[in-house]
Amino acid sequence: MLPHKKINILVVDDELSIRESLSGWLKRGGYLVETAADGLTALAKNRENHYDIMLIDVKMPEMDGLTLLKKIKETEVETAILMMTAYGDIHDAVEAIKQGAYDYLLKPFELEELNFTIDKMVQMQNLAMENLILKERLANVTRFENLVGQSPVMLKLFETIVDVAQSDSTILITGETGTGKELVARAIHMQSPRCYAPFIAINCGAFTEQLLESEIFGHEKGAFTDAKYTKKGRLEMANAGTLFLDEVGDISMKMQIDLLRVLETHEFTRVGGTATLHSNFRVIAATNQDLQESIRRKSFRQDLFYRLNVIHLQVPPLRERPEDIPLLAQHFLRRYATETKKKIDSINPRALEAMQQYSWPGNVRELENAIERAVVVGKGRQIKLSDLPFAAAPRGMMEGGELSLDELERQHIARILATKGGNLSNVARVLRINRSTLYEKIKKYGLTP
Repeated sequence: MLPHKKINILVVDDELSIRESLSGWLKRGGYLVETAADGLTALAKNRENHYDIMLIDVKMPEMDGLTLLKKIKETEVETAILMMTAYGDIHDAVEAIKQGAYDYLLKPFELEELNFTIDKMVQMQNLAMENLILKERLANVTRFENLVGQSPVMLKLFETIVDVAQSDSTILITGETGTGKELVARAIHMQSPRCYAPFIAINCGAFTEQLLESEIFGHEKGAFTDAKYTKKGRLEMANAGTLFLDEVGDISMKMQIDLLRVLETHEFTRVGGTATLHSNFRVIAATNQDLQESIRRKSFRQDLFYRLNVIHLQVPPLRERPEDIPLLAQHFLRRYATETKKKIDSINPRALEAMQQYSWPGNVRELENAIERAVVVGKGRQIKLSDLPFAAAPRGMMEGGELSLDELERQHIARILATKGGNLSNVARVLRINRSTLYEKIKKYGLTP
């Protein structure tokens, strides 16, 4: 039990023997420890000193542990509090967690169990510190246009964007839904010599074939029933600038032929027109589909693929760059807190830990939506775990949707921990393993008893 830095702990209990035994044990573990015999003394000490962790007994004279917890949390949001309670006080302990306590231990508890819980609390303290550092760094963080990231794969992508932006070559951006392909396209445009001209985007999957043709090429008045006036298409609008074709894999075979011709000549005709028009545009296309597979299925033209895929950029999914999750979360928190005018300025370490363990199938877009929702529904100055809309999805998913053996074991242990209220002795008996093995597995899977 060797903490990375000196953690300051206050033990609050009206029983002298408990104060002395816990103080001695924690000091041997390398912690700075003080004690208080009652709530009023604890408050007085808290005014004079900052404690990273407090161990508070639920039942005390004059001021009980719940009241002390509430008063501490009014001024010390970041202090992690562990409640100590007898079996008959379990309802109060659960209420304490609702009020912001980290966890509770049932008396009498084993010192090994205390060690494990304190270790987890220290980890949370470290996450809280990282959270604070991230907030301070956010203004100067590695950002590229509206892209946010510090992972090696994103830094490499930023470099590539700068390189490819200087040419007029067609670019194909691939990646899962929600990874930020349009942001990459806009970053390329803003880094290019065309940055002062329009960036014109169109989602090819959002239109029928006839409407898409009209949107891209424009139409003359009377070209079809609803064509009550002449309309410029996106090709004309993008003159001197960039045309971004999102979800290009969704366009029909006829439109693929027309688009191929335009890419080769930069000439086109409006729907219902006869005049040949010319536009000086650069094309950036994006898709979440495997176009090579589409070519094999004969739903996408190989010659169009080669024309689009002159330069290929792959945007990584969020699960492959977990070190960017706290950074992105803070970025979105600041944006939506400003928009909603809510005084939410940090993320609870437990919530941050859950976000880093979540698989994010919807990628950055899902993370943004999660933070926006948390800001809207959240109470207080922190985003809490309960404010997040997801249940942490396992990263151990195998292909075909089957779970790995490790993930099955993790879920089973987590389920037993929940049903047994975190009583590790009972959990070990149910699992038919000894307590030391249980501790190892809890640490391995990052579970909280």
